[in-house]
Amino acid sequence: MKSNKLKIVNDPIYGFITIPYEIVFDIIEHPYYQRLRRIKQLGLTSLVYPGALHTRFHHAMGAMYLMGEAIEVLKAKGIEISDAEAEGVTLAILLHDIGHGPFSHALETSIVNGISHEDISLLFMDKLNKHFNNKLSLAISIFKNEYKKKFLHQLVSSQLDMDRLDYLMRDSFFTGVSEGVISAERIIKMLTVVNDSLAIEAKGIYSIEKFIVARRLMYWQVYLHKTVLAAEILLVNILKRAKELILKGEKLFATPSLLLFLENKFTKSDFESKESILQEFSQLDDYDIYASVKVWMKHTDKTLSEMCSMLINRQLFKIELQNSPFSEEHIQSTREQIKKAKHLNDNEIDYYVFTDKVTNSAYKSNDEKINILFKNGELKDLATASDQLNISALSKTVEKYFLCYPKS
Repeated sequence: MKSNKLKIVNDPIYGFITIPYEIVFDIIEHPYYQRLRRIKQLGLTSLVYPGALHTRFHHAMGAMYLMGEAIEVLKAKGIEISDAEAEGVTLAILLHDIGHGPFSHALETSIVNGISHEDISLLFMDKLNKHFNNKLSLAISIFKNEYKKKFLHQLVSSQLDMDRLDYLMRDSFFTGVSEGVISAERIIKMLTVVNDSLAIEAKGIYSIEKFIVARRLMYWQVYLHKTVLAAEILLVNILKRAKELILKGEKLFATPSLLLFLENKFTKSDFESKESILQEFSQLDDYDIYASVKVWMKHTDKTLSEMCSMLINRQLFKIELQNSPFSEEHIQSTREQIKKAKHLNDNEIDYYVFTDKVTNSAYKSNDEKINILFKNGELKDLATASDQLNISALSKTVEKYFLCYPKS
């Protein structure tokens, strides 16, 4: 008896989501995709917003739902999208985050080298494509922006894609930060296509303005919240220290998949040439990191054990944030104080006192623009069309500098 694959999933944001194609169900059932259930969407953000425990699985399903809504709206406006293209773009958005590792941005700087989650997503897609007899070829072409209809790629990846619409809605819901609430439904209803490029009908401009403002507020309030930054930097340093000890020949407990990445410096070409590396990466999730960090709390290396205890017990670095770089005198003075108080050597102090910067750009007017379509057929970039002066201000990249050190 043939099983029904067009299941219904209950989502806290959109209500019931229907799985639109049998191939979508088959991919969701695959172990590569099920791994996303074990990776939190917002990493360590739950240390600040306790409700932020939703996963990358939730997000990918939500983005897929919004894609279905967008396809229906565009088709109703006479934009030609074939059934094969609808399926392809749905699969592309479903798989857009499949290459994320646990605590993604921390891992991208500490256990893999020069390979982004987008690169790994593509490697997973290619592997799944072979497994499903080339049923993902069109999805991959759309994802890589190689397909003739460019607006389909924009629905997956642009300054106004289904990915961003879902994560703003979802992240604001689970963090409880109401400033991130946007009207995704209205934005989608205002979508159209002009010259093979996405545009927004002029009557939707206020919803887009709110979307840009919400994005900026969510970055400073959630994604780049200074306590979240302090936690992520601590995790980066933990993994860096663990790797340093292992490469010196020290024995260190880690789950097998994590140990492989700590013992080696894998590059993009390694991932591409050795299938076993991708297979091991597909086993990595949040549990590998937490299990290892909990054990390292009792390690004989004082720096590693102390940092792990800090993370597990939420005793995070103090972080100073300002608009200009910190003076060398202030950094050196802080280093000397901590070095003396904690009896650290020159190598160890780098794990406890460090400075860097973060950037936030809510709207990049030099990138693929968000175009507003007026009734007379005129197209204008949002930054020009908006009657809110702050949209052009929001298109400027803001840099903030931080200095981290232990609270005590």
